[in-house]
Amino acid sequence: MTLTPNNPFSSPRGMPLPAGVDRRQAPRIQPVSPNAYNTAGAMGARTSTLEELKQKSRKAGEASFFYFDHHFQYNAVKVLPGEYFVADENLVIMTVLGSCIAACIWDSRSLVGGMNHFMLPEGEGGDSSGRYGSYAMELLINELMKQGARRETMQAKIFGGGAVMANFTTMNVGERNTKFVRDYLQTERIPVVSEDVLDIYPRKVCFFPVTGKAMVKRLAHAHPETMAQEKRGSVATVVQTTAGGSVDLF
Repeated sequence: MTLTPNNPFSSPRGMPLPAGVDRRQAPRIQPVSPNAYNTAGAMGARTSTLEELKQKSRKAGEASFFYFDHHFQYNAVKVLPGEYFVADENLVIMTVLGSCIAACIWDSRSLVGGMNHFMLPEGEGGDSSGRYGSYAMELLINELMKQGARRETMQAKIFGGGAVMANFTTMNVGERNTKFVRDYLQTERIPVVSEDVLDIYPRKVCFFPVTGKAMVKRLAHAHPETMAQEKRGSVATVVQTTAGGSVDLF
């Protein structure tokens, strides 16, 4: 019996089920796990050339810095503070975070994903800018839905919120940002399947929008008193994940 990715329990058309198995008692087909094909690229997904990505007109707030990433051997786009990017093709969406937050949201059915990068939870006087989480989250979700995503099949991975400057820990900007994005996603009923937040580290985050795969690298911090206490070989404890999520170190 030949198994296919779309129907792992089916037999070839026209062939009976194995002897002794009643069709009515055969197990129901379960949804394919989001991680089953969680590789960097996806077969069948569109791949634009770097020149095509650069020439395409972009909306206000949409990231537009494209380059070729030699580490992943993929075209990539860098999301700066206040920007977002949504795609359904093979590329890398990348950002670097301090106390800011990046939410990576992926739709497991339409295979479209996106990332934002906001600096503070709320703006003053109704300021509508991608620098603020209240606007950045709404913008990201709306753009995902325009490309075919549905709220009921969205899942999120969140990053950042670090106390990266030793002299500014009392401001709790990272904690405020983290609390905001967790509360927002809970209100929107979008599950957070993985996260790497808080602590004292800046982070580089890479997100593959077709597969939902996320990768994070913790960068050097500015807390000298902590350096002497750190131990090597602790990468296994770097990333906190919850069931159904996947975050890899690179």
